Amino acid sequence: MYEYLETAENPEGLKRVVIDPVSRVEGHGKVSLLLDENNQIQQARLHIVEFRGFEKFIQGRPYWELPVMVQRLCGICPVSHHLAAAKAIDQLVGIDPDTLPVSADKLRRLLHFGQVLQSHALHFFHLSSPDLLFGFESEISKRSVVAVLADYPDIGLQGVKLRKYGQEVIRMVSGKRVHGTAAIPGGMNKALEQQERDYLLTDIDQIIAWSQAAVELIQKVHCSHLPFYDQFATIRTNYLGLIKDDGALELYHGGIRAKDPQGRTLVDHFDYCDYTSLIREEVRSWSYMKFPYLTSIGKDQGWYRVGPLARVNNCDFINTPLAEAARIEFKQHGGDTMVHSTLAFHWARLIEVLHCAESIKILLHDPDLMRGERVAQGEKRYEGIGVIEAPRGTLFHHYQVDEHDIVTKANLIVSTTSNNMAMNESVRQVAAEYLSGHELTEPLLNNIEVAIRAYDPCLSCATHAVGKMPLQLDLIDAQGQLVDQLVRHSNGEFSRN
Repeated sequence: MYEYLETAENPEGLKRVVIDPVSRVEGHGKVSLLLDENNQIQQARLHIVEFRGFEKFIQGRPYWELPVMVQRLCGICPVSHHLAAAKAIDQLVGIDPDTLPVSADKLRRLLHFGQVLQSHALHFFHLSSPDLLFGFESEISKRSVVAVLADYPDIGLQGVKLRKYGQEVIRMVSGKRVHGTAAIPGGMNKALEQQERDYLLTDIDQIIAWSQAAVELIQKVHCSHLPFYDQFATIRTNYLGLIKDDGALELYHGGIRAKDPQGRTLVDHFDYCDYTSLIREEVRSWSYMKFPYLTSIGKDQGWYRVGPLARVNNCDFINTPLAEAARIEFKQHGGDTMVHSTLAFHWARLIEVLHCAESIKILLHDPDLMRGERVAQGEKRYEGIGVIEAPRGTLFHHYQVDEHDIVTKANLIVSTTSNNMAMNESVRQVAAEYLSGHELTEPLLNNIEVAIRAYDPCLSCATHAVGKMPLQLDLIDAQGQLVDQLVRHSNGEFSRN
């Protein structure tokens, strides 16, 4: 869509090209490009135009409702919000991760591995594989999982079945594939039954084999398009995520590790309950999504990336053998301390799929899933912070309650928010490198969407603004002519046109 605008943000009347909506991502967003008369890109921005407001409307609710309520943020990664909220309300009843009952901890980990497995499979096979298998500028009819199933039936079917298995893990633990109930304050509401365990064990070896095949597929695709895949949308950034005490990859609980673009450690095993001293969030008028950064470095240089690429970059090793072997090959390909290729998010994502499949098999042979104490309680507190590695990256849930157990304040920093600045920089890089100076066609514009999709953004989760939704009120007379117009801008200010 082409528009010519001359506004306060575009005083020179540059040509404005809008990609609206960005497709094959969770949620709604758009990209705007400003071009001069020679089609040179002057500005490129990713705008999040969706409004959610979860932080506001969970205020006034009793804290024990939160694990069920907040998973309504998203139908793709509800378990991540469910467990992050559960870890926060554990603290409200006096339970820290190291005092959570062993069986509850393992059940939550099993649930989370199922979540990461199904979400990664969905994103790679359903949303991103068409670009990777058919080309970034392929015809529109090829940009769907239906086309993948038609032209690459084995790959498409494996993707569907990988996701289904992850959903079955979730169903066995929480009762439903989407928006189930499992975690409660201080533990879990049930153990795994033997027949449920045996059902999941039936296919786990095949799931591991398919996960290995998926890693081999993305490695082949990535390395067959060098150096393009290493350069496309690539930016050098800081990286942040949770890490185990021994430096291993961690998805459920650990300390925060951040590294700079050269691989130097900025913080290590940082207590996430003190995250407010580590991270700040900047607000910008043209997006509902905030821009987090590391406080010690500042907003200009302190922004960072999270998610599979960050986690595989940051960890010292992966504690399952097949995924660790894949990680070593991944790092050797990078040839540097850190892998910065944005398209390598897909490679790292599938390494995590393999890790989850291996971890599920290990847990399913653990008798603690079917026995032992599942709930504990300690001394009441008035603040709780839960942090988890969601499929898209580090997820923060922070709640405060009053003496009546009612939520008085909530703050969520979701993974996509942490990647906000990086996504904008990748969009700018693609626009400048591949679009600037060219006649913009629809296939060419898909390059920008490819860059955004590499991050697997969940735009529904990432938006939260209170009182800043832009509104426009038009007064039209009987002849259909505009008589008056009142506009509330995203910064809360009003103007009349």
